Amino acid sequence: MTDLNVQQLRARLRESRERLGAAERIGAAQGVLGSLEQLPEFLVDINIAGYWAVRGEVPLNLVYARTRARDQRYQLPILQSDMSLKFAAWQAGDDLQPNRYGIPEPNAATATNGAGLDVVLVPLLGFDRRGNRLGSGAGYYDRTFAFLRELQRPAQPILVGIGYHFQEVAAMSPNTWDVPMDFIATDRELIDCTTRNGR
Repeated sequence: MTDLNVQQLRARLRESRERLGAAERIGAAQGVLGSLEQLPEFLVDINIAGYWAVRGEVPLNLVYARTRARDQRYQLPILQSDMSLKFAAWQAGDDLQPNRYGIPEPNAATATNGAGLDVVLVPLLGFDRRGNRLGSGAGYYDRTFAFLRELQRPAQPILVGIGYHFQEVAAMSPNTWDVPMDFIATDRELIDCTTRNGR
């Protein structure tokens, strides 16, 4: 897939996502929660990283509420100057500060790197069933979890792409630096990507 085709795909998927109404997003959030609860690690592991939904991403408010009810530690990403991410625990009522993109972030003083997380919920624009993910193009998640490329997957943390079912594409051609997802959770199903490509 050429750079131009990737840009066109990003634009098309972003437009489809942003056209959704509030009711459709709420319904998708419920569906994604149902899909995630088919994943044993999501039910029992302690350190769960999510994201603050922007620009039509699947909202994780229901996911957050469920993790809090189970006394799991919910964490949000914090952008770093080297274009990677760190993560810090957050709960409703804690202070948040907007980053350079206007996305709320928790207190950076308590941030840790991604290696200590158990499950990471990763926003996406597009995906295929082999776990290839099309993100916004900045590469934050790929840099942060590059160490997983050297490990037998699934490893810690488990990466779960979060998206709407209509963001699925037939096949994607990953770059050498891309880190594939272990699972994809959509509003309709949980897709196990670890059984594909010998992973």
